[in-house]
Amino acid sequence: MNTSDPAILAEGLAKRYRQKVAVADVSLRIEAGETFGILGANGAGKTTTVEMIAGLRHPDQGRVRVLGLDPRHDRTRLRQVLGVQLQHAYLHGALRVSELVDLYRSFYPNPRSGAELLELVDLGEQRRTVFEKLSGGQQQRLSIALALAGRPRVLILDELTTGLDPRARRHMWGTIEQLKQDGVTILLVSHAMEEVERLCGRVALLDAGRIVALDTPRGLAARAGTATLDDAFVALAGKEPEDSQ
Repeated sequence: MNTSDPAILAEGLAKRYRQKVAVADVSLRIEAGETFGILGANGAGKTTTVEMIAGLRHPDQGRVRVLGLDPRHDRTRLRQVLGVQLQHAYLHGALRVSELVDLYRSFYPNPRSGAELLELVDLGEQRRTVFEKLSGGQQQRLSIALALAGRPRVLILDELTTGLDPRARRHMWGTIEQLKQDGVTILLVSHAMEEVERLCGRVALLDAGRIVALDTPRGLAARAGTATLDDAFVALAGKEPEDSQ
């Protein structure tokens, strides 16, 4: 990757499932060290878009580069520099938190320590708890810790704080702000307007698999002639957000 190259480049991404168009045409350029948000209603194509960027789904059309790597052909190299937290965690229910953390740490040559990971997501007291006994919010936080195990240079977070209580949500925001200071490139999918406004430098609004607007949170509000990002979403995407937390 050249220093002038973007951390994430997506060009003309499209994905269809039989007769359903999940993503029609999405192009993004996200610079190194940027925190970029994707906002949209359910079914807008947000998760499919980030899964194609992460290499978890292959686009029917278009191309992706992450740190100059092709997610399809450079998968092994990409895993060493990319962390991904998806909406739903599929982890072994009988393993303890500390065992899952140690398992994921073993995948990387220079991982964060287990204690550091649990501190980042405020799960130190649950280290001996088996996964299936964790609350939904605690499982979400553990998924974030596992995404951070390998010290990723690019981090994809799909619904970062869904299911978290206000205290845990603000703790996670603090963790993300620290990662931003460390120069990690972050792609954040969210329904939460306050979260996007606080964390993201730029935001793309998706509707029906297409980007309908892309700007700073304040720029989107100004473009729509509204006072808040909430109202801008309604004006630009033509529908109410499902969850403003």
